[in-house]
This record gives sequence, C-alpha cells and structure tokens, in this order.
Amino acid sequence: MEHDSTLYVGLDVHKDSITVAYALGSGEVEVLGKIGTTKADIERLCKRLQSKASRICVVYEAGPCGYGLYRQLVQKGFDCIVCAPSLIPRKPGERVKTDRRDAVKLVRSLRAGDLSAVYVPTVDDEAFRDLARAWVRYTGRADWGPAHRRWLSAFSFDSLWQQLAFDELRRTIEDRLAQCARLEAALREAVVNWRFYPVVLALQTMRGVQFTTAVGILAELGDLSRFAHPRQLMAWLGVTPCEHSSGDKRSQGSITKNGNSYARKLLIEAAWSYQHPARVSPEIQRRHEGIPKPIVDRAWDAQVRLCRRYRRLVARGKQKNIAVVAVARELSGFIWDISRLAMSLAIPREELTA
Repeated sequence: MEHDSTLYVGLDVHKDSITVAYALGSGEVEVLGKIGTTKADIERLCKRLQSKASRICVVYEAGPCGYGLYRQLVQKGFDCIVCAPSLIPRKPGERVKTDRRDAVKLVRSLRAGDLSAVYVPTVDDEAFRDLARAWVRYTGRADWGPAHRRWLSAFSFDSLWQQLAFDELRRTIEDRLAQCARLEAALREAVVNWRFYPVVLALQTMRGVQFTTAVGILAELGDLSRFAHPRQLMAWLGVTPCEHSSGDKRSQGSITKNGNSYARKLLIEAAWSYQHPARVSPEIQRRHEGIPKPIVDRAWDAQVRLCRRYRRLVARGKQKNIAVVAVARELSGFIWDISRLAMSLAIPREELTA
C-alpha cells in the first residue's frame, strides 16, 4: 500500500449510479466498478479510496446531479473539482462512449491537468439560484400583459369543445402569471438577505436589466470577483467568437456558446433594449434613486456606448441578431464592472429597497 503518491479518481455520475476509475500516481488506470448514489454508498467509496493513498484528487462532470457530491467529498478531505463537460479534450476519431470509458478519460485528463473546473456556488447561493430558476419563462412573442389577456378573453367559439379547450388554456396562462407574481414576491423578500443584494440593486440601474433579470444573472454567475478581467466573464458566458487560426490566416466564427446557457439567454435578452436611442426612462430613473453616483454614471456610460455600438454595426450591414450578440458581449463587461463597484461601495441595505 502506497501513501506517498496521489490517487486520481474519475467519477462518471448519473442519477442512480456512479462509475469509478482511478490511478495511483503515474500508474495504469483501473476501473473500480459501479456504485450507488446514496450517502452510504459514497461513504464506503471514500473508505476504499483512503486505504489506497493519503492524497486523493477526484473529478466528475458538471450536470443535473448538482454539487452535493462535491461537498461530501470535500468534507472528507479530498481534493475535488467539478469539470466543464464541453471543455474535456476529445479525440476527433472517438465514436464509442460508455460510462467506463468516460470515467477512465476523466482520470487521465485530471492527471494531465487538462480539465477546466467550473465555479461551485455556496449552499446559500445555490438555494437562491434554485428560487430564481423557478421563474416561468415564455418562448412566445406575446407579452401576456393586461391588454393582451383582455383581447384573448374576448374570443368565443361555436363548438362547446373548442370553447372548453380554449378556456382551459387561458386559465393555465392565468395560473402561470399568478405563479410568476408569487415567485417575484418571494424573490424580493429573499434577496434582501442575500450577500449580493447590493449588486442586484446596482445592476438595475442599467437599461434592459430589471429585477428578475438582475437576480437571474447573478444567481447563475455567483461571485463575479472570481473573474480577474471582464474578458474572462465574456468567455465563461460563451459570447466570444470561436477562432481557427493557422500561420498567417486568422478566422473567427460564431460565438462559442460555452458556459451557462440561461445566463447567456438573459444577457442577450437585455442587450436587445440597446437597439433604441439612449435615454433614461421614468422606470430606470426610479431604479436610480438612492444608488451611488459612480454606479449611475457607469450605467449611463454603458447605455451611450452600447446604443451607439448597435447602430454602427447595423449601419455596416450586420444582421440584427449578430449586432445584439456583440452588444451582449460588451454588456457583460459593464455588468462585471458595476458589480465590482457595488461590492466595493457596500450599499447599506437599510437605505435602499429592492
């Protein structure tokens, strides 16, 4: 039994099973087998791994199973990372994918240092993000406002069956809108006790960033201080162009779409508002009240620059969608800067309301 080498462990995690592979130091990769996902199963696995080495490094892919496994392994004293699935090195010719192969590949990539770790939020941040994600999102173009709902209620059909189906669908919409109202009320009550509450207030000084957008983006991004430069945030959001350059040739394509898709969706939705001329609406003015002047000034700088940026891109013949994505990329930089300002100025909670 060796205790002077590092044990590298790869876990291919699923809802009901975990496939485990490991390698001691630079030795051969071995498959330990498949285990369950209960706390007792993880406890038994930890004991087996601890008998093989004193230092243990574990990795598994980010996915729907969350970070509970990460926290359990860290409590046991293991070095654990949750890696980004889209950034795992893959050979072009690989066409066979199994749980065992995935676990073995994770071990080799971890040992080679080829994996990119994702940000693991705190328990409180993750709980707040779950509340924010409960917000109901519509994919249609209708705004479902009072006028639109009155217009829908005026419809009638000769067939009793058609009328019944229509009424049930309309009631479903009303139920979902009521759910949105309840969730927004819960978010407004909870956000006051969240550590990023000053940032939520500051981001709302920006055009296109209302309460639910600010909360949703921050719930997905977490602590923005982990990004040393706004370019890192842009890359994490997947709004930077992909590139294939060789020799003297440099070719850029569409955005990478790496990172958090929901945060990117909220960002691009906010960027659409910059297609109009820069101005401070009464609603934005209301959100400016009580906010420190440096933050308000920075939000205005963002609006002037991004509105001008959109007009110039469209004037050059760029499609509107492409122009908006370019604006969204720069908008993420302003979000990074305003978040930094908000935390440094430490807006007192008792002076401001959400």
